[in-house]
Amino acid sequence: MNQHSGHTRHSSPSDHGAHGGEGRPPTQERHCDVAVIGGSAAGLGAALQIARQRRSVVVVDDGTPRNAPAAHMHGYLGHEGASPGELRETGRAEVRAYGGEVLAGRVLGVHRRDDGRFRLDLTGGHTLVARRVLVATGLSDELPEIDGVAEAWGRGVIHCPFCHGFEVRDQRLVQIVTHPLGLHPAPLFRHLTDRLTVVLHDPAGLDEAAVAALASSGVPVERGVVRRVLTGPDGEVSGVELDGGRVLEADAVVVGPRFTARTGVLAGVGLAATPHPSGAGDVLAVDPRGETAVPGIYAAGNVTDPSLQVLPSAAQGSRTGAMIAFSLAEEDLRDTVRHSGEEADWDQRYGGPDRTWSGNPNGTLVQEVSGLAPGRALDVGTGEGADALWLAERGWKVTATDISGNALARVRAEAERRGLAVDLVRGDANDPAPFGTATFDLVSLQYGSFKRTPDRRGLRSLLAAVAPGGTLLVVHHDPAPAHGPVDVATQTRMYDPEAFVGVAEIAAALAADPGTWEVEVHETRPRPPGAVSTHHVDDVVLRAIRRAV
Repeated sequence: MNQHSGHTRHSSPSDHGAHGGEGRPPTQERHCDVAVIGGSAAGLGAALQIARQRRSVVVVDDGTPRNAPAAHMHGYLGHEGASPGELRETGRAEVRAYGGEVLAGRVLGVHRRDDGRFRLDLTGGHTLVARRVLVATGLSDELPEIDGVAEAWGRGVIHCPFCHGFEVRDQRLVQIVTHPLGLHPAPLFRHLTDRLTVVLHDPAGLDEAAVAALASSGVPVERGVVRRVLTGPDGEVSGVELDGGRVLEADAVVVGPRFTARTGVLAGVGLAATPHPSGAGDVLAVDPRGETAVPGIYAAGNVTDPSLQVLPSAAQGSRTGAMIAFSLAEEDLRDTVRHSGEEADWDQRYGGPDRTWSGNPNGTLVQEVSGLAPGRALDVGTGEGADALWLAERGWKVTATDISGNALARVRAEAERRGLAVDLVRGDANDPAPFGTATFDLVSLQYGSFKRTPDRRGLRSLLAAVAPGGTLLVVHHDPAPAHGPVDVATQTRMYDPEAFVGVAEIAAALAADPGTWEVEVHETRPRPPGAVSTHHVDDVVLRAIRRAV
């Protein structure tokens, strides 16, 4: 379970690590099974496959998809006509439903560590360590330096007959050819409209036989330099002006851009793009499994093939994600382990020699529990155990759970030093029976969180652990700041709250069963003093009673 409590522990990675300057979040190092660079169709398709294989996956996305200028996407079965942004939001929700995280941020570089894993350097000074890396960064279209092309790109200036061709059928089209590959889609556009004109802006290297075939079929072919693309008062494309001033009227313009694979972040592992056979750009080479020349680094989507539309990009990402899952499973089989990426992430946080948190119990726990008669208590995500130890000192019979064995070792040592008895259980709330069959008079989840699953297993186990008449106390940071904008050029948000079960989801489950639960408190209030972290101001507090049978 990815959790530890407030002043002594914290579930959000945002509270871990050395603090930056005033008002700046702390720098952090996180660990995962798979890091995905790029959160569009290919990256999200891979992440979904990987998350469903119970692997920890973190997607880092800087919000610069290739198809950003397009209002709609076409040819995607089941999503015909949807906006690219709508598909990305749906994909993110599906990845998060299985506990995959999607972080707003930017990868600056990738490097191989001595232990064989990869270190991703992120904006904000953060790092992400992964066993495998999937590159889904896409490519950059290099538009010809013709006035008006960039301004209308993705709207009145198009390049793909499969993406936009039907929408411009029977219209006046001017196709500007600036390199040999640019002539390639002309036969398709000829079929979509009988009002196509081809302008050979740069005829160098063109297949003259193909040009002759177009001309003989009735397509007007102009040889000359294009000065600019014209637009009307409404901002829509109206024509193409040639170098001599003559204007070809047009309702849309076709331009085939050159392209550059976004591979700069891979220089640290010795990977670079290679020329595409067309000569129009470069791509990142991969083998049939999607693996690059560097073992452990995979790639999918347009960064490997510029011709892929959204649907095949997602499909390629999904297949490559499956290949990554196979590679991890085979490695674990050789090592005779069942590796948990979540456990590794939390163990590294408690792997250092210093205490992570203050050692004080959470102020809200003290405030809410002091009036309760001691009984059986479950401290979920105990971290360094300050809450569990405080409860034990006051006569509670405490069971403390955490996914991190390093965290529990700290609790054990401190309990022995104080002469306190605390039952320690290493496990995740999403385990089949994380808290055994016992029920508790107090179940406390202080700044703790566990990954989402579609069947809500962890949430059901949490609620089932509360005895009739018992109290459920959940405290977490106010999530509002985590949903604000982030400048990815300077900062990466290192925690995705949407991948975790939050207070709102727990409260909704209680409200849906009023015959079982009485909610006594559900409010946002200032965070009590004494916390190690200072950049979280408000807490959400949820206290409920399970009605006696």
